[in-house]
Amino acid sequence: MLDAFPEHLPLVRRGVVRQGYISTRPVVRIRVTEWENGGTDYVLCFKNGGGLVRQEVELPLDKEQFEQLRALLRGPLIRKDYAVYRLPDGHLLECSVVDAGTPTSFAFAEIEFDTEQQARAYPAPDCVGPDVTGKGYGMARYWERTRTGLDESCQAVYDI
Repeated sequence: MLDAFPEHLPLVRRGVVRQGYISTRPVVRIRVTEWENGGTDYVLCFKNGGGLVRQEVELPLDKEQFEQLRALLRGPLIRKDYAVYRLPDGHLLECSVVDAGTPTSFAFAEIEFDTEQQARAYPAPDCVGPDVTGKGYGMARYWERTRTGLDESCQAVYDI
């Protein structure tokens, strides 16, 4: 978990991510990232497993394909304010604030590793809070909790 973006670290890139889930079991997610310095990426992602280790396959989409898949979603897209920072050892710290300004907003950080052993041995940076990996947290679960079965009065809170 994260209290705030660690502005004392060198910024690698920043953008706004919007994502939604066609399926949460298995995870089939669409995502669009609008980068602060220009450019937009559209991605279709498949994931298996959960917790610390999982397989992930990402495929590029064009805007039209993204919009066709977006029409299949059962709720509005999740917004993540996203920034990537370089840690002193060279690892990248990916930080997100989810649905800022809403009652369900929270912030988290991730670091990608080549092996499970590296992940388990890595000391958490001082700027992050408790590690909640494998403890029921995750964006697919957040989607289920906040986007599916919303009534119209709640829907407006999450519309983009």
